[in-house]
Amino acid sequence: MQDWKKAVIPLSASIRDAVETINISSTQIALVTTEDGLLMGVITDGDIRRGLLASKPLDSPAREIMETNFFSARESDDPATLLATMREKDFRQVPILDANGRLVGLRTLIDMVAPRVRDNWVVLMAGGLGQRLRPLTEDCPKPLLTVGGKPLLKTILDQFAEYGFKKFYISVNYRAEMVEDYFGDGSKHGVEIRYLKEKEKLGTAGAVGLIPETPTEPLFVMNGDLLTRVDFPGMLDFHHDQNTRATMAVRSFDIQVPYGVVNVENHKITKLEEKPTHKFFVNAGIYVLDPDVAANIPKNQYLDMPTLFSQLMDKGETTAAFPIHEYWMDIGRKQDFDQANFDYDMHFRIKDDDPTC
Repeated sequence: MQDWKKAVIPLSASIRDAVETINISSTQIALVTTEDGLLMGVITDGDIRRGLLASKPLDSPAREIMETNFFSARESDDPATLLATMREKDFRQVPILDANGRLVGLRTLIDMVAPRVRDNWVVLMAGGLGQRLRPLTEDCPKPLLTVGGKPLLKTILDQFAEYGFKKFYISVNYRAEMVEDYFGDGSKHGVEIRYLKEKEKLGTAGAVGLIPETPTEPLFVMNGDLLTRVDFPGMLDFHHDQNTRATMAVRSFDIQVPYGVVNVENHKITKLEEKPTHKFFVNAGIYVLDPDVAANIPKNQYLDMPTLFSQLMDKGETTAAFPIHEYWMDIGRKQDFDQANFDYDMHFRIKDDDPTC
């Protein structure tokens, strides 16, 4: 059972505090209380993402995005009845209050039931050369580099499997035999694995065109060099809720201009900004595609994912951005690799030491 006390934040907390609490507590919720324990509101992943999409500064008060009309239960409530209610209303967490409205516990769906097995395929891209990580990748493909005591791709696979995803395609090219020898058909890892063998580079979307069957459910596509704690079921739910054809995970990225910026119009200064910060959303390398979008990707043709999204938008199809706030690291350079190893213990539970390269 999760330690619910780690999810508690004071009424004076910022949105940044809520993000850190959600990520550290692993309960996917922040519980906003007064000093004497009265529960004033709750903040979920969805509340954080809506705040990010609305460009709320992370230093804003958390109470600006908290939900005050929340469902709660008592310690004496029947667990089976509570579970049925959570399933019916699609609640992942329910705070437990005493008769005076003080927080005394938290029930989470993941603690009450085993995660359901999902039919969605997950496509992991593991064919890159990893040139920027040389010499580490001279004899070992990047997805098999050991981060935190296990191969990077194994951590990714475990993250999906933890949420009930059991069906995987792994796209391979560089040193493909090493990836196939390690993972096999997936049975020793409790999953099913098939391989997409790229004879030449096809891009993140082009590799999906090698899938020999038509998917029946939306499928994930993810770069095999990412270390992240993204809420995959939450992203899938978002894809469904937005009724979109393709969803891209995005991260907030800030760039500060190191100089005072002068806005000029007709030789006249209209505005002065001292070292302004510009905010952007950047591609995080995780995608959800509708089945027919994946099925219509041309076979054996290079196609990257941004181009696929552009093609869909040109056709008037709906695409969506899923803002992520969880831990995320693109391991493209040696300093990223070192940082990921440093971060691993804080963000991931090491189940075993399983070094490969």
